[in-house]
This record gives sequence, structure tokens and C-alpha cells, in this order.
Amino acid sequence: MHLDPFGIGSTFFKIQQAWLRHPQQQLEAQRELAASLWMLNLNALTTMVGGGGKNTEKIADGDERFQDPEWQANLGNSLMVQNYLAYTRWLERAVYDSPGADSKDRHAAAFWTRQWFNALAPSNFFLTNPVAIHKAMQTRGASLAKGIEHFMADVKAGDVQMMGNDPAFEVGKNIATTPGSVVFRNELFELIQYHPAGKKVRAMPIVITPPWINKFYIMDLNEKKSMVRHLVNEGFTVFMISWKNPGADMADNTFEKYLLKGMLKAIEAACAITGAPKVHAIGYCIGGTALTALMALLNSKFKPAQVPVAHWTLLASLADFSRPGEIEAFINEHSLATIEQLMEKQGFLDKKQLSSAFRLLRPNSLIWHYVVHKYLYGETPPSLDVLYWNSDSTRLPRAMHLFCLRQFYVDNNLAKKDAIVLDGQKIDLGRITQPLYSVGTTEDHITPWAGTFKTAALVKGPVRYVLSTSGHILGIINPPGPTSKREYWAGEAGGVTNSKTWLAEQKKEAGSWWTDWCSWLHEGCGPLQAPPGIGLPDYPVLCDAPGTYVKET
Repeated sequence: MHLDPFGIGSTFFKIQQAWLRHPQQQLEAQRELAASLWMLNLNALTTMVGGGGKNTEKIADGDERFQDPEWQANLGNSLMVQNYLAYTRWLERAVYDSPGADSKDRHAAAFWTRQWFNALAPSNFFLTNPVAIHKAMQTRGASLAKGIEHFMADVKAGDVQMMGNDPAFEVGKNIATTPGSVVFRNELFELIQYHPAGKKVRAMPIVITPPWINKFYIMDLNEKKSMVRHLVNEGFTVFMISWKNPGADMADNTFEKYLLKGMLKAIEAACAITGAPKVHAIGYCIGGTALTALMALLNSKFKPAQVPVAHWTLLASLADFSRPGEIEAFINEHSLATIEQLMEKQGFLDKKQLSSAFRLLRPNSLIWHYVVHKYLYGETPPSLDVLYWNSDSTRLPRAMHLFCLRQFYVDNNLAKKDAIVLDGQKIDLGRITQPLYSVGTTEDHITPWAGTFKTAALVKGPVRYVLSTSGHILGIINPPGPTSKREYWAGEAGGVTNSKTWLAEQKKEAGSWWTDWCSWLHEGCGPLQAPPGIGLPDYPVLCDAPGTYVKET
């Protein structure tokens, strides 16, 4: 096992060498820092003598760490925060702008610099957190006692837990409750056919491929936030893939097998059950990446009229991984060697190992927020359905996961013509002619929207692209209604290469993009007709939704 699994040491050594080769730029950067700190002190002196000095380092709107009025209650606290922000912003900017350094090294070094200073934030320590001190005094130490209790529980669990001890959620009881039946099962997945809500449905069914990193019910959280229920109520026949949580016995399952015995089998089953020659296919996150690969494979094997997918939707999914976001910092030869060793022993990547990496992508909101509020403030985290889902992650089988890491993240082969061979076919996204509806989100840290937009120029068919406000989850799970706070931009994007140019030409719309999407689906999913049967001889009802695979731990 490598002592430095992510190659952090070698990355910073390269950054250091880059700056040593450019002493003049280094001197200018140091002068910039000195000027910034001098201005802070000058403003502090002005404030002390009643001159009305102003903060030179503004707290970002989304940075909740220092939003409490206690941080500005006296000059000492304010100056501490400003010095912290000034130095961390300068250093991260200096690392990111390292002259002559490789782009990937600069991004990785800036990422790990940010991790370090996020951990050292004054908000994370009792003696430098005025809010924690005030709460301890108010409660006569009860907040600290409760914080110690939370800390000991997390030590026992081996993790900073985001949920309270009583999550109050149960799959099939108060989440994942849309009525349906499991009508097919194999070693990879269960297929759920949801029951119709009315007497008429569109002729073409919808088949959804969720990511295999978490379980499918992010799209069926509750009656108000369920994408599945919304589609059913709109008059669509919906099928959902529920992936099996793999153990060591599934270590050799390949990415190709997930496509052919997983996604393609689900599409064939939906066609057989409904009698429709084609489906509308949806893929979310890495499920959308897999759907993209399947679409390229089908278009390599068949003429467009023979492809069993008429049109498709990608939800926050990458096909071009040239800039995959901050997760890029985790993926290099050092980390791959470590992951390969782990998976060779286990046969899979454990959900805790995977969860830890994803939490580092947003440490302030997914790690330090809970450290501060649980341990320093003594607060019990709220029970939220989306956090319950987030903690209900899955394992990833060795063969499939290593394929994805190397072929997509390292070599970016999905975006290259004929660079990947699946089922004996060289695949090329340029052969995909079926219309695409693609969705990205403005604050996505897992699949940045500028990256998801690149698919529009890679495929041959028409593309309608939608950009929704919010992040990877809340920008997608975005039901319409009078209380919706979301906005979106939508427009044709086929062949467009510049995401900023496209965005500048679109009109911002208030509300959920689901309304635009459903109008697009209604146009393409055929006439209304009687719903298909449930429980056919070849596809009998095996159990009620949400099935058995989703409950595996």
C-alpha cells in the first residue's frame, strides 16, 4: 500500500519546482500577499480609532462558516476571519497559477491546498469559534457535553455521521413508495415496472438507468419529490433499474456486462412488456455515461431504425472527461495503484472508501459542517431523506470500476473515436443520431455543467440542453410547484462547442425544468393508449416495488 496514495507529495514538489524556476513571479506574488495583509491591518487600525474601516476580505455568500453575527461582533474575530480568508485565497490562487506547471498538477495542488486550509479554519476549533463559546456559556456547558457525546458516537461508528441516531426513514415505507412491481431479476439488477396513474399512457415506455454508486430511489424520495411519480402522473409507463449491491463474488463483472446484461436487457424487457418497438432511455450521472456508451454501441451494430432507443435523456452525465471536476485530484497513477490493491483484496471498492472521497469534494458542507455543529455546538443533525439516501451507498465491483477509471477518467477514451471496444465493436459517439435531452446544473461539483455540455458536440443527433440552478442532486430532483426556487435555461445545442456562448443566448426561465422536459417527452413518446399489463408470463411479478436488491447493505 502506498504511503501517499494520491501522490500529494509529488504534486506539491512539482509546484515548488515550478515556482523556484520563476523567482520574479514568486516575488510579485509575495508582494501581493504583503499588500493584502497590510491593508487588513490598516483597516483594523482605522476601525479602532473610530474611522469606520471596512472588511477587505468579503465572506462568500455560500460560505456558512462565518455568517453568524458573532464573527463580526468584535474587531478581533473579524480580523481573524479576514486574515484567514486573505492568506488561504492568496495561496490557493498562487498554487493554481504556478508558472510553467502542468494543468493537472496545478488543479490537484490547489485542491489539496484547499483541503488543508478548510481543515484549519478558525470555525473548526472551540477556542477560535465565538459562536461555540457563546453557546457553551449560554447552556452552561451542556452544548459541549452533548458535543462530546456526538463525538464518541462517531468514533464508534468510524465516521462523521450526517444523520441522527434515529433516521426515521425506511425504504418502501416512507421513501421509494411509488406503486410498482419487480418484473425481472438477474444477477445484476431488478427491473421495476411502475403502475399507471390513469387510464391512458403514452405508447413508448421510459427506462431509467440510475448510477450504481448510490441506490435508485434518489428519483423516488417521496410523493412530492419523486421524479418517477411525476412521470407516471404525466401518463408515461416507467421502468427503473435497481442495481444489485455487489459483493466479492461479482468482482469480475465487466462494464460491458453491465451494458449488455443490465441496461440493454432492461430495454428489451420494457419493449416486450409494452409491445413498443423502442423506448425512451434516461441515464443519471455515471448511469448516463454508461447509457452514452450503450447508444454508441447500438449505433455501431445497427442502422438507426433498428436501434431500440428512439431518443434519450442524460441527467448530470459526462461523456468527455477531459475536465471532470475536482474528482480529478483523486485520479492519477498513485491513486489507481492503491485502488487496484484494495480491490484485488476485496473484490470491490467499499462504500465507505467511496463515500470518503466524495465528501472531500465538498468538505465544508459534508464534513466540517457536521464537525462544528455536532461537536462544538452540540446540535443533533436533522433527519433528511436526501441525507439518508446519500448514506445508503453501494459497493463497486473491481473489473467494472477499474474500466471506468482508466477508460473514462484517465484516458478519456469515450470522447475519442473508436478508442473503446465493446461487444466486439469500436464505438464512436459521432454515430449516435437519436435526439438527446441533456441536463446540467450550475453548482455541480461531480459532473461540472461545462463538461456535460460537451456531449452536444460529440453526438450527431439533435440536442436540447438544459442548465438548471443548484447542484448535482437538487438541480435534478427539482419538482415543479409554486414553492420552487429553481431556474433554468433551455435551448437547442446540437454541434455547439462553447457552453458560455450557448448560455449567453438563452433566456432564463423560472421554475423546474421538468415542465420543459415533459413537453419534449410527450411530443416524442407516441399516442395515448391503454396501459400495458403487469405480470406477463415471460415477465411475472416477482415482488412489490421497491424490490429486494435496494434493501441489500
